Formats: sequence, structure tokens, C-alpha cells
Amino acid sequence: MTTAPTVITPPSAVRAAKSAVWTLLASSLLIKAAGFAWDFLGYYVADGLGYGTTAAGAALTAFGLGWCAGLASAGALTDRLGQRAGLSLVMALSSLACFALAIAESFPVLLLVSFFLGMTMEIHRPAVSAQINSTIESEAARTRAQSWLYWASNVGIAICAAAGGYLAQHYSYKALFIVNGLACLGFAAVAYRVLAPRIATDSVDVPALTYRQVFADSSLRWIAVAAVCGMTCAWGLVSVLPLLMADDGLPPTSYGLAMLANTITVLALTPPLTRLLVGSGDIPRYPLVPILTCGCAILGLGISLAALQHTTIGYAAAAALLVPGEIAFSVALGAYISTHAPRNASGRYQAVLSGATAVASLPPLGIALALNTGGRPLVATLLIGSALIAVAACRPLARALRDTQQAHARPLPSAAP
Repeated sequence: MTTAPTVITPPSAVRAAKSAVWTLLASSLLIKAAGFAWDFLGYYVADGLGYGTTAAGAALTAFGLGWCAGLASAGALTDRLGQRAGLSLVMALSSLACFALAIAESFPVLLLVSFFLGMTMEIHRPAVSAQINSTIESEAARTRAQSWLYWASNVGIAICAAAGGYLAQHYSYKALFIVNGLACLGFAAVAYRVLAPRIATDSVDVPALTYRQVFADSSLRWIAVAAVCGMTCAWGLVSVLPLLMADDGLPPTSYGLAMLANTITVLALTPPLTRLLVGSGDIPRYPLVPILTCGCAILGLGISLAALQHTTIGYAAAAALLVPGEIAFSVALGAYISTHAPRNASGRYQAVLSGATAVASLPPLGIALALNTGGRPLVATLLIGSALIAVAACRPLARALRDTQQAHARPLPSAAP
């Protein structure tokens, strides 16, 4: 697998590029904080329109299917067109999907809009991740920046739930979706303003890898398995939790309080835990596999306990318990992207791991059916089982990473005399 050649860049351009990274990280947080169409899709279908939890699960599943398709396209678009064109285009499309959700009411139309909303809602991440990898030289610094990208996403989601729960109860879901669409348009404008256009010769000098070449990397395949199963537990905050709380008859404000507990814990624990796991040097302090293993185990424990709760306090405590797992999981995935993804394919690598989140968003329909047939114990069993699969996948992942390192360290054979 080839990597991009080193390019000498003027110091002023380097400073501008790093400034663009932090602007994009802040924009990622804000777009998630205004991501009401994503966070409240389940509540809108089940409660706002009165279709019930099974219909909400179907809408969330359609959203997840669209998410998978959209991320694959976004990764390829980012690697081929560059971060500026790719990010501006996809965020403009995302705004259209939000506006469509604000006027959709019939269930078939809702399923269609949910699919297209999923296609556009998370596709900014490959471009932001590619900008980080192409700008920051130090492995540890890239890992920290990639971890902050996940942190921004998690904090934004929690802020969205806390604020959106209040606004939905006192105003309307449709108004939230319009705000979401306007935020997407703002992100598109910011990306076009702060990112440099793609250099025309890049596509010739550094050919982009195809998804077939990317998936030839066995470590990517194994970390994708772990990411899908781990994110099934983490995604439970915005997919499983609303279904469970709606089943208990709790209002959106209770969901907002649970997510507020998650947000406060994230804000308190992210800086010290990231510093502990990554360190302050140029090389990450700990290997990524043990961090990923611990993160997936904590996520499984937290979300399975959440499945057994019935009160706002219980859900809030479980949401807070998930946070160390979220941080460790984010650091591990950030370390993988920053240390292993080739720079001419970082968009596709990030799209694969973000796609794991999309695949993890598919189970809500199954969770809704499990809730109706086997109750809370069955839901908890399914979630803890997903976490155990993620933990098991970490062993072959470690072996694949070790084989890759040995292959890179092996000297080339000398030429024959």
C-alpha cells in the first residue's frame, strides 16, 4: 500500500491549514449540537406523529441504510475532489434533507426522507478527518485531533438532545429540523471559506486508492468489526434510549436530562482521559488495541444497564457510565486513522470507520421488536452480546497490526549481482 509523497509547504500555509482544522472541529461540534433531525427522528415518528415505537425503529433503520450509502460516497468524493469541494457539496445536500423532513408526514414519505437524511447527515467526517491527516505531522498530535473530532461529535449530540428536548416540548419538531438545515448550510459556507482548493496535480501525483484496495488491509476489516459492534452500544444513546424512554412514557425533556448527564461527564473526563491515553509527546503513549478493548467493554456494560432502567435518574446514570467507554473508543479509532491510514486514502479509511457507526444505527427496528417480544432483559442481552463480539475482534486486530508493522520493518531483498 502506497502513501502520499512528502510535500514541502510554506510555514504560513501550514498555520492556515492548522487553523482550518480547528475551525472544522468547532463546526463539527456545532453541526452536531444542531443535529435535531438526526437526534429526534425516532421521537418525531413515534411521539410527534403518533406512529409508535416499531415505526420509529423502521425509520431509524432506513436512516442507517442511507448513512451507509452516503459515507461510502463521501469517502470517495473527499479523496477525489478534495476536502473543500466535497465538504461544501455534501453539507448543502444535508440541508435539503433536513428541510424535507420538516414537511414530511406520511409514513412512506418519512421512510424515504429518513433514508436520504441518513445519506447526508454524517458525511462531513471523512473530509474533516482527511484535513487533519494532511495537515498535522506528529502521530500523537494527529491522534489527539482525531480524538477531538469524535469528542466534538459526542458533545454536540448530547447538547442537541438536551436543548432539543426542551425546544421540542415547547415549540415543535419541525422548527428544529429547519434550524438543523440552516446549520448545515452554514457549515457548507464555512468549509468553502476556510479550506484551500484542491491542487490540480494531486490526482496525478498521488492516485487515490479504491475501496477494494482499502479493504485488502486486514487490520481495517477487523477494526471495522469491532467498531460496528462497539458503536451499536454507543449509538444506543440516540437510538435505543429514546425507544426505551418512550416505552416508559417519559417525555422528551427526560431524554434531554439523560443526555445532559452524558454531556457534563464528557466535558469533565475527556481532557484528562485523552491526555492519559495519548500523552503529550509525538508518539501515542499506549497501543490502540487495549484501549479499544476496554472502551467496547465499558460501552456494553453501560448500555445494557440502561436497557434495564425505568426512571430518568436511572437513564441519566447509565448515560454517564458510558462516557469512559466513548472516550477510549474514540481515542483508539483516532489513533488508527492517524497512524495507519495512507494520506491519499484517509477519506476512505475514515468513511469505513464512520460507516461502522452507520451500520450500528441499523438495529433500532430489531431492538423495538425485541422490546415488544422479550422485554428489557432480551434488549440488554443483545447489547452486551454486541460488546463481547467487539472485544473478541480486538485479538485478530492486534495480530493484523503486528503483521503490518513487521512487514514494514522487514528490509527489502538486495539486488542480484
